[in-house]
Amino acid sequence: MIARMSTLFLRTLREDPADAEVASHKLLVRAGYIRRAAPGIYTWLPLGLRVLRKVEGIIRDEMSAIGAQEVTFPALLPREPYEATGRWTEYGDGIFRLKDRKDADYLLGPTHEEMFTLLVKDLYGSYKDLPLSLYQIQNKYRDEARPRAGLLRGREFIMKDSYSFDVDDAGLEASYQRHRDAYVKIFDRLGFEYVIVKATSGAMGGSASEEFLAKAAVGEDTYVRCTKCDYAANVEAVQVRPPAPVPYDDAPAAHAEDTPGTPTIESLVDHLNTAFSREDRPWTAADTLKNVLVLLKHPDGTTEPLAIGLPGDREVDQKRLEGQLEPIEVVPMDEAELKKHPALVKGYIGPGVLGEDNASGIRYLVDPRVVEGTRWVTGADVDGQHVLDLVAGRDFTPDGTIEAAEVWDGDACPNCEDGVLESARGIEMGHVFQLGRKYADALGLQVLDEFGKLVTVTMGSYGIGVTRAVAAIAEGTLDDIGLCWPRNVAPYDVHLVATGKDKAVFEAAARLAAELEAAGIDVLYDDREKVSPGVKFKDAELIGVPTIVTVGRGLVDGLVEVKDRRSGERSDVPVAEAAAHLARLVRA
Repeated sequence: MIARMSTLFLRTLREDPADAEVASHKLLVRAGYIRRAAPGIYTWLPLGLRVLRKVEGIIRDEMSAIGAQEVTFPALLPREPYEATGRWTEYGDGIFRLKDRKDADYLLGPTHEEMFTLLVKDLYGSYKDLPLSLYQIQNKYRDEARPRAGLLRGREFIMKDSYSFDVDDAGLEASYQRHRDAYVKIFDRLGFEYVIVKATSGAMGGSASEEFLAKAAVGEDTYVRCTKCDYAANVEAVQVRPPAPVPYDDAPAAHAEDTPGTPTIESLVDHLNTAFSREDRPWTAADTLKNVLVLLKHPDGTTEPLAIGLPGDREVDQKRLEGQLEPIEVVPMDEAELKKHPALVKGYIGPGVLGEDNASGIRYLVDPRVVEGTRWVTGADVDGQHVLDLVAGRDFTPDGTIEAAEVWDGDACPNCEDGVLESARGIEMGHVFQLGRKYADALGLQVLDEFGKLVTVTMGSYGIGVTRAVAAIAEGTLDDIGLCWPRNVAPYDVHLVATGKDKAVFEAAARLAAELEAAGIDVLYDDREKVSPGVKFKDAELIGVPTIVTVGRGLVDGLVEVKDRRSGERSDVPVAEAAAHLARLVRA
């Protein structure tokens, strides 16, 4: 097909939009691919829609290749299925809720596990019907508190979500692997660098969970990789390898000491090195046990205090903490809440008053590094005092452990003996879960097995952010002057530019466009007669079609210029051979 820029619904911009934070957002708006309709909500324009449909086409190809079948659910969904699984409450403020004229509750679908489960329950009842994989590509809605980065974090977005249904766990393993292999093929075809990492399942539930992250400095996800083995994980899913227990038979008894004016770790370490200097080495923050108080806000509206003990040289990583507790919201404990617990002495809180059986009654979870026999300096629960030589397992016993401390470059790999972790940033593009029977149990999805016994179906869930993929591809391939699409997702194969005022130039360009169309090549033809060559070239570079062909001054010598948008390489090609030459380029 030929799209003529003189009639194409397109207006490029020279200035960055005021609300754009990342390069892909700026260029997708400036190049006329999307327009903002509201915070986190975008209109897709003709150029953008062509890229979006090509991404969807790649996904459909690979889903069909593993036998998955496409369905489409409504976006407007009833409350009852989500009430049955608990997610009507668990999602809290994260979903859009509304009522119809009869006062019935509905939501705009954030994900569709419940609907897929009920559909299969309605139609299938035998093990002979399984395995089954269904998918849809459809709009999703989440009430993001801070939509940002254009398509990377929106309130309305398009997602491919697929679900597998199997009669047993062995079947789930096989379905999971088929989907995982399909995802590798999809992301290989989309044309950006990515990494597969271990992940948490969050509000989705389930066991095995992996994320496909596009490598990007602007990504909101931090992941780590081992320098020696193939271990890779989202930081939320990193599990610290705890040290071995330490013998403490010869450890001195714990003793409280005056440490006036030391409510911070820094001031405490300075005081220890002045008043309690040790012979082997100076005291460091790693010798101290910091106890951080937070408030857990459950989806049902109830709250619960929680104390987290961790080495004093580490901070609590909010995303890691929330990843362990999702869908619970975590906020710092404020002064008003602290006053409700008179046993807590701000700046001097220690394990002595923490734990459900102790004075505060506050659940106390510690970092996995706080193992039996480790010795700590921590608050004495008295203003101006700390306890030295407090031994875990002898002097205090926490209620459990939690992975909440920040992960550092150089931390030991949890998977091998010699490797250390190094971090990078990424954009979550896909997520695969082994859901198990959470939704089937809640909604009664059972089938008769080969012995005539009812068994609960086991499920997998597999998502891809389709609109996010457009932004991730743009982010990973753009350059200083504009977008630079990989050929298999570009809106057009060739951007044909006619320059100057000579009628013969436009006639030659039109003939070339028709030849390319006849060869099955999609052409964006800049046929605007009263637009300067400079503006046309800037638009071509901004829009980012992989091959730019200029028909202009060289025509007198029978030549057109062919430019590779990515490399910038140019070559002159005889106009009579141009169509064949371009067809070879496009199909290479």
